[in-house]
Amino acid sequence: MDTMRDRFISTTTRLLDEDPRVALVLAEISRDGFGRAERSHPDRVVNVGIREQLLIGAGAGMALTGLRPVMHTFASFLVERPFEQVKLDLGHQGVGGVLVSAGGSYDWPAGGFTHMSPGDVALLDTLDGWTVHVPGHPEEAEALLRRAVAGDGRVYVRLSLQSNSMGRDLSGPGFGTVRRGAGGVVIAVGPMLDNVLAATEGLDMTVLYATTVRPFDAAGLRRTVDEPGGADVVIVEPYLAGTSTAAANDALIDLPHRVLGLGVGRGELRRYGQMADHLVAHGLDAHSLRHRITAFLPL
Repeated sequence: MDTMRDRFISTTTRLLDEDPRVALVLAEISRDGFGRAERSHPDRVVNVGIREQLLIGAGAGMALTGLRPVMHTFASFLVERPFEQVKLDLGHQGVGGVLVSAGGSYDWPAGGFTHMSPGDVALLDTLDGWTVHVPGHPEEAEALLRRAVAGDGRVYVRLSLQSNSMGRDLSGPGFGTVRRGAGGVVIAVGPMLDNVLAATEGLDMTVLYATTVRPFDAAGLRRTVDEPGGADVVIVEPYLAGTSTAAANDALIDLPHRVLGLGVGRGELRRYGQMADHLVAHGLDAHSLRHRITAFLPL
């Protein structure tokens, strides 16, 4: 199976052929995969080198001319390093664009903390008007990328090497219902779904699947919970723990409820290891999730 990043490269290459509005801005990362696109569309495929602030500035400039820019590099260099440009060149100027990251929270531990970005979605949450997609499979990455490019707004598509075993139908609005139960609600975000399903196997609880986390599907969560008895909700996110707890609390503000946010901890793990080691260290593997979820929910 190809990775989400592989699918991003092949899909964006086709989009450049299909739509003269689409432009691509790179900062060296993934350039090798776009060789044909760069030769075919030299006016719409630009590599700025390792200059991430310029990456965003150039994309915003393209947007001002009517193009639909796709800007790509590792998450830490796409959201964190050029955050001022994301805030001003895109947001303040009122133009749209599509940020597509690679690397997730800890896809390449050997790259060190410079290449890890567990706080990217929380950081974008400080800005107004962003849509955030977190696909859990390459097929979903393609569908969400096409959706993002077809629009005009500001969109972040967060890609990861971690993937679920199968893609899901994303044609419906809001969070999808994967399993129904009466003992609480677990929201699995993107590539966390397989681990959540394994962790909750045999338990009487509802599992919702979220690939679009901003805007947060408050109405969908409200429809899912048992209003007379209140709600117990666990959110399992592949980035900073607690990123979406405020959104869930707001959705349930007039109901008795409890919300537990599980995700990547704030502590820096200084031993490289592998991605699977980081999942275990942050309690996001299936075994750890089962213990943490059952300790919180009244099953």
